[in-house]
Amino acid sequence: MPNSKYAAYEPVKPYFDLVRGALGDLVDGAHFFDIVSDDVVYEVLYDFPGWPRIIRGRADLMARFAGYADNIRIEAADRLIAHKTDDGRVVVIEYEVHGTILATRVKYNNRFASIIRIEDRKIAHWRDYMDSLAAWNALMAPAR
Repeated sequence: MPNSKYAAYEPVKPYFDLVRGALGDLVDGAHFFDIVSDDVVYEVLYDFPGWPRIIRGRADLMARFAGYADNIRIEAADRLIAHKTDDGRVVVIEYEVHGTILATRVKYNNRFASIIRIEDRKIAHWRDYMDSLAAWNALMAPAR
């Protein structure tokens, strides 16, 4: 990925790889942003500083993730559990991410559950839940 059009997102590659693997042949495209529809709605049901509750469109999602990649390096994404429903049109994934807050070098470990709706072999809607306390603790911890 470093030499690709998605090189700026290298710090979050494990997350993108986990999602791409979870969706398998239900979607078309190699990279996370290839499998997201142009008019995707990416919704988070938690408050995270600098991150809006609703992001509309692939371009805005890419811009937001570029900022995320400037602040957090994800070293691993694992413990994937995927639940495919509605003939594969809805996929619920549970997973963990592990990384480092770049500004402070504090370790970041979090758990997520995401509900993904697929239309025309692309992610049309994403609803995300996370362990807000884990994020808060990582962001508020003193620098190392």
